[in-house]
Amino acid sequence: MTSTSAAAASRSHPASASTSTSASAPASAARPRPGSTVLGHPRQGADRELKKAVEGYWKGRVTADALRETAAGLRRDTWRRLADSGLDEVPTGDFSYYDHVLDTSVMVGAIPARHRAAVEADPLDGYFAMARGAQDVAPLEMTKWFDTNYHYLVPELGPDTVFTADSAKQVAELREALALGHTARPVLVGPVTYLLLAKPAPGVAADFEPLTLLDRLLPVYAEVLADLRAAGAAWVQLDEPALVQDRTRAELNALARAYRDLGALTDRPQLLVASYFDRLGEALPVLVRAPVDGLALDFTGPASVNLTDLAAVGGLPGKRLVAGVVDGRNVWINDLAASLTTLATLLGLADRVDVSTSCSLLHVPLDSAAERDLDPQLTRWLAFARQKTDEVVTLARGLGRGTDTVAARLAANRADLASRASSAITRDPAVRARSVAVTDADVRRDQPYAERTVAQQTRLGLPPLPTTTIGSFPQTDELRTARAALRAGRLDEAGYDERIEAEIREVVSFQEKAGLDVLVHGEPERNDMVQYFAERLTGYLATRHGWVQSYGTRYVRPPILAGDISRPAPMTVATTAYAQSLTNRPVKGMLTGPVTMLAWSFVRDDQPLGETARQVALALRDEVADLEAAGTAVIQVDEPALRETLPLRAADRPAYLEWATEAFRLTTAGVRPDTQIHTHMCYAEFGDILRAIDDLDADVISLEAARSHMRVADELAAARYPREAGPGVYDIHSPRVPSAEEMTVLLGTALEAIPARRLWVNPDCGLKTRGWAEVRTSLENLVAAARTVRGRFS
Repeated sequence: MTSTSAAAASRSHPASASTSTSASAPASAARPRPGSTVLGHPRQGADRELKKAVEGYWKGRVTADALRETAAGLRRDTWRRLADSGLDEVPTGDFSYYDHVLDTSVMVGAIPARHRAAVEADPLDGYFAMARGAQDVAPLEMTKWFDTNYHYLVPELGPDTVFTADSAKQVAELREALALGHTARPVLVGPVTYLLLAKPAPGVAADFEPLTLLDRLLPVYAEVLADLRAAGAAWVQLDEPALVQDRTRAELNALARAYRDLGALTDRPQLLVASYFDRLGEALPVLVRAPVDGLALDFTGPASVNLTDLAAVGGLPGKRLVAGVVDGRNVWINDLAASLTTLATLLGLADRVDVSTSCSLLHVPLDSAAERDLDPQLTRWLAFARQKTDEVVTLARGLGRGTDTVAARLAANRADLASRASSAITRDPAVRARSVAVTDADVRRDQPYAERTVAQQTRLGLPPLPTTTIGSFPQTDELRTARAALRAGRLDEAGYDERIEAEIREVVSFQEKAGLDVLVHGEPERNDMVQYFAERLTGYLATRHGWVQSYGTRYVRPPILAGDISRPAPMTVATTAYAQSLTNRPVKGMLTGPVTMLAWSFVRDDQPLGETARQVALALRDEVADLEAAGTAVIQVDEPALRETLPLRAADRPAYLEWATEAFRLTTAGVRPDTQIHTHMCYAEFGDILRAIDDLDADVISLEAARSHMRVADELAAARYPREAGPGVYDIHSPRVPSAEEMTVLLGTALEAIPARRLWVNPDCGLKTRGWAEVRTSLENLVAAARTVRGRFS
């Protein structure tokens, strides 16, 4: 440790007779005063400066040096704000240009063979090529980070993988923080989680288990830890969130071996193993016994059981406990009094207790104070990253110095909690009465699929292997400018509607010329697939600056589900009907499903999720009925979040899937037999929910498959999925344009698993993030591939 960080560490945790063992009682001088920290922080900056710099670099408008300087400035600002708020220890290494799991792959030298030349020629460009691909080189697969809406780049490993340490990024960022006088703690993805997140590389047997590489990986982690110690790290945080999932005995044995070996190192910092998102369960005693120096545990929501589990194993004598009592995933204010009670109990279970967030604050917006369009009373219910940091500091002060030192803050917190609980915004008797009245008949279609598909084919008259898109088309600068002008009052509603109709005409015209069979209106009026609907439903709050990273430079503004949900008026009927008036081909109505409306929002925490989902489903059911009445023959209700919201523990899944699938059917089951219901899912593992996908009873499902090499088609076949499916043949999260030949090969692979009469041809996901030049050529190639394969049948 450098002298700067050593001195700061001694200031952060003084041993003093004035410290407390509970929220108000004095303690012995031997116990260090509770400190404060967070497990990670948003990366983007207050105005999404990182997004703009990275995308500017991709377009050649920003130099590499300018990009690095922007990144360094964002890190400096973040550490300064955290320290100024009163945190005793700041995280480093959690910053990323694109994804922290990709950063870990670079750190351990796990570069796919197809990307090595690019990385060697230019590490920065090679890094982005792994994330986004190049015209002739596919990117790494992308999937959801546990049950969040963050996406990570999946490591590709095989029996021939050779790991090599490259700690340059981690060391440099630590040194930056130390040079600024901060007490800094580097954050790494732990070795066990890294391997459990990985998949067999292309060409490697599907049954290869990356965890078998653990003994090969641990010396690389040992080298990185030694480098960080030499650079001044007193502590290093090793994130192991995979441990909150059901783990086999072999995996738990590997965990024990990993931290036995790392803990036995002589040239290392102190090790803080962090886990979050759920209870640790059977992994907890393994970590308690491991020769590590501290644990960071989640004590919020389902993970609150960690408290009783920790007591049952005898606590953490001789170790540091970083107590995650401030929810890092949702935006509601903390119940400070309840958290202080939890913390007081934890003081009896560890020699040192520090206060923290439950997980990284990556998953929440930056600052609720920026939301000046919201009622000030409502903003007092909200805590974004900066407010959560303040809550952590308040709790540490109250725990260490007594509740009288934070009495005013506790009183204000009680008042804000009471205000929310009694507000008319949160409860609508009519909505609740309608929800209670739902019957079994409301959630089942009248005819089975075998009868419906005949009626639908008669009505639609589609060819074999029908082509379509997922819904959205490119969101151009002109569309964003029009929306901004509307908000600012520079464009009136009539002018805005004209601009939207012009875009719809262009999108429909292009689809007809390209030869697509089922069209979409392109969603030019939609800022986001969840936010658009949230702004039109009662019970939701929409933010202006509440950006959260979804992946790379893709940021979203999740709306806040604050109260009971209803639909005052139709939301999509006019634009869908207008598009249909322009063509004789069917135009899909496009809706976001109830589970995704919850998963991609910040949900209320004062009632069961199933009840909230039912309220949203009833509102969407009204929209489906109005679309059908307006003549819409195909209605797509997207549920990309069905898998990502799946509880991390298998025991918790049946109850979730019961209410989640019921909510989808409640949305869609009221239509006629000849109205075709589609759904869409992307970028998740579907093998373990195929029975639930079947239970949705959708007529057609489209899924991501291009980046994951059509694996889902085999999974559907193995599960004997009985309805129509469109495994994607165009990876829309990469700028590369796939050739017709490439998509033809993918379709051939799909046909080995799915009969031609039930196979659709479509991209992996919506096209809003892509440019028109890419989209035009890619969709023309998609149609050409479909026609080539159709020709084989004729």
